[in-house]
Amino acid sequence: MTYRFGSINLTRWQLAVLLGTPVLVGVGIYFVNRAKSSDKKSRRRLTSSIETEDDASNAVSSESTDAKNEEPHMTPIEVANSLKNMGNACYRKGKYDEAIAFYEQAIANCPETNTTDMAIFYQNRAAAYEMLQKYADVKEDCTHSIEYNPRYAKAYFRRAKAYEATNQLRDCLDDITATCILEMFQNNSTIVYADRILQQTGREDAEKAMVNRVAILPSQGFINIYLRSFVNDPVQNFVVPLSTMAEDADGFLRARIALDKEEYYDIIPACTEEIERSESESLFKSEALLLRGTFHLLSGNFEETHQDFNEIINSDIADIAIRQYAFIRRASLFIQLEQKTLGLADYLQAEQLDPNNPDVYHQRAQVYILMDQLSEALVEFKKAVKLAPNHGMALIQKCYAEYRQSLLSQNHLRLATVIDDFRVAIEKFPTCIECYSLMAQVLTDQQQFLQADEYYAKALTLAPKHASLYVHRGILYLQWKGDVDNAVQFMNRAIEIDDKCELAYETLGTIEVQRGNLTKAIELFTMATKLAKTKAEMCHLFSLRNAAIAQVNVTTKLGIDMSTISTFAQINNQSFNPAPVNSTN
Repeated sequence: MTYRFGSINLTRWQLAVLLGTPVLVGVGIYFVNRAKSSDKKSRRRLTSSIETEDDASNAVSSESTDAKNEEPHMTPIEVANSLKNMGNACYRKGKYDEAIAFYEQAIANCPETNTTDMAIFYQNRAAAYEMLQKYADVKEDCTHSIEYNPRYAKAYFRRAKAYEATNQLRDCLDDITATCILEMFQNNSTIVYADRILQQTGREDAEKAMVNRVAILPSQGFINIYLRSFVNDPVQNFVVPLSTMAEDADGFLRARIALDKEEYYDIIPACTEEIERSESESLFKSEALLLRGTFHLLSGNFEETHQDFNEIINSDIADIAIRQYAFIRRASLFIQLEQKTLGLADYLQAEQLDPNNPDVYHQRAQVYILMDQLSEALVEFKKAVKLAPNHGMALIQKCYAEYRQSLLSQNHLRLATVIDDFRVAIEKFPTCIECYSLMAQVLTDQQQFLQADEYYAKALTLAPKHASLYVHRGILYLQWKGDVDNAVQFMNRAIEIDDKCELAYETLGTIEVQRGNLTKAIELFTMATKLAKTKAEMCHLFSLRNAAIAQVNVTTKLGIDMSTISTFAQINNQSFNPAPVNSTN
């Protein structure tokens, strides 16, 4: 699919690279694998032709004399290029020390005014140093090469690899970004390399950020959606005695009243009050642990979450329903921590405690969706819908899983039936927000933009303070009309409604990158990182931020207007075929 932003058209992979998101480019992977295969063959050829050090020294002396004496009428640059060609011949034979000597003489003979040639000679010598793993020399020679030709992609790429080898990832990222820009984003192997470095820097930043992360409770809207995804939650279904006055309530009862009033910041302190009471005084300790653990989970306080749920699971007196939901919520914790096996094991434990609870299957189905295991997800959704036929969210998510499976299998007949199923679900659950929002996403995917917009409008009528709906509607306007101004208004509206809407900051940041407003984009991505709950989310967001920072660094050094980069990305591959960056000139 091609995205249109104003007058700019970008394919998904080009946009992803421009923004630093993970790239799934089969061609790029093919290039990498082919390069690895080619390297192995080259090394086998080189090994059989390497000469001894003494032979190499004699060869350099003899051939150098020939270059200078055979053609006395040669100009200095002709002599230099002849020496370079001899160096190239040695390089191809794996005689890197001899190649270095020839390149050195080429540099010495080349007039300083021949800047393009000087850049090539230094870059070629850097290539030979690279084969000898002399990375300090590689960086030095590439720097000289770039001084002579500031837009020499090969030199940036080679220096990027040297920086990576010496674990200077920020410098590596700047150089690989420069390479992508100078190659007009047309070299897939370079793009895949850049993405790998972005992910690596993102991981490093995420690990540091997680240590000092301040837990933040998400927005009211987010919490409401999460809570509505459960139909049998014993805490939500707990009925506060009519005799309990809100102003007199304390402990768990105060927390439960706060839950109904959506006064979410009061819940953890009230639950803690209940939990810290003596055994004889605490009537609802297990319920308080489950509710507090749930809000720790929503805040990203994973250590505290683990402790609360473990205490319930290991308790001999906790009610079965409370223990079951402790397993369900701990499973969610493990999934967020990327411990899939432990998470799925907890879902199984929860199922064994009560196999007739639809929440077990609904929650597990959503995990399978995230893991792209659509067949498994559908099995779980069907169980959930059978056990809870009035659960609109489970039904519409089942429809969405069926849609995705039909799309992947290219079953067009089934696809039409599934879209009809969406309409039936909406008729059955006319107040279910997710019915309208998921239908809108499906119609957007089918490029039925006008109808999609109508469904988003209906969803917003039902939930005018649902921030993520504004974000998705803004994305629709970008894809549909290339209407950046309206899209930005939708994103800003989302942030006005919910200043903790991570998706709004991230998406608005990507738009600002596209508009060339990199400083603003960096601010937005940084804000999103502060709202992220998991290491995986942080890694992704730091990658976006680092990509923007690298582009600021590179475009400033190269004197390139950021808005022209999008134009570069549109150029047809066939019209621009960069030389392989691993070669000598």
